[in-house]
Amino acid sequence: MPAARRRRRHGQDQRLALTANRPIKKRTGNMGRDDKGNVGFIGVGTMGLEMVRNLLKAGHTVSAFDLNEAAVADMVKEGASRARTPADAAQRADVVITMLPDTPHVEATVYGENGLLKSPPPGKLIVDMSTISPVAVRRIHADLQKVGVSFIDAPVSGGPLGAKNAALSIMAGGEADAFAKAEPFFRAMGTTITHAGDSGAGQTVKLCNQLICGINIQAICEALALGRASGVDLDLLRRVLLGGSAASWMLDKLGPSMIAGDTGAGFRIDLMLKDLRLVQEHAQALNVPLPGTALITSQYVDARAHGEGSNGNQALFRVYDRMTNQVTG
Repeated sequence: MPAARRRRRHGQDQRLALTANRPIKKRTGNMGRDDKGNVGFIGVGTMGLEMVRNLLKAGHTVSAFDLNEAAVADMVKEGASRARTPADAAQRADVVITMLPDTPHVEATVYGENGLLKSPPPGKLIVDMSTISPVAVRRIHADLQKVGVSFIDAPVSGGPLGAKNAALSIMAGGEADAFAKAEPFFRAMGTTITHAGDSGAGQTVKLCNQLICGINIQAICEALALGRASGVDLDLLRRVLLGGSAASWMLDKLGPSMIAGDTGAGFRIDLMLKDLRLVQEHAQALNVPLPGTALITSQYVDARAHGEGSNGNQALFRVYDRMTNQVTG
């Protein structure tokens, strides 16, 4: 064998030997990627309902609780079991997931008489997928940590359509080992799953997301108002914008409804206002001025003042209808 070939062969053998001696990395947490678990799910609203469905489809067992008993009854028909209290939902759970409207609802679920602090799940893991205050998240995390329970803040983006299609973007804050335990459950509900950092980091990322979404909707409303006043075909305008640097998820998914004058709720104006309030509270605590967020918040307040809080957040176009004396649809 030629000397050059012998040297190449020797090098290959050395690399194979090093690979053979290299330790194999094992997944952390109690569950493998394909394992199934028991989930206590609290909050079966527009988003939670679809998330429960996808957990069931993935083979997980779900015990569901909501004050709306009709929503729970629908999930029972699809294979979930009914929980009578948050503590009941946690009774046999590897993980408890909460998906609730606002910070006080999550606090009541944790600290209440039949709450999770007094009756934690056997799996010692609670995941909140609501959008709430990062300050409250860190307080809940510290209190649960005292009783040996891990807490992950994991808010989502993608709206009802993302929830239905198990295509949510999930941004999580908390310890790495707790995130690893939660990840198999996240895989049933989302496609983009990110460990954002320590406790509260998930909520901070989500608030940044909501800030951008609100300002993006406002920009679309202004473009449509200007285009309409100029006599441009709005469907054509949208198609052109989607082909250039102004393209966005909001323009793609919500643009048709805004052009048609459809105020139907996916993500309600009331909830958008709640998120923008959280953005401003967090920013003010850190002395970060957000003038764009302040403006869009005042416009959503205008919408709610006109009785439009239950409309979808794309219905901000009604504010521009009033300002420009235009009628959509």
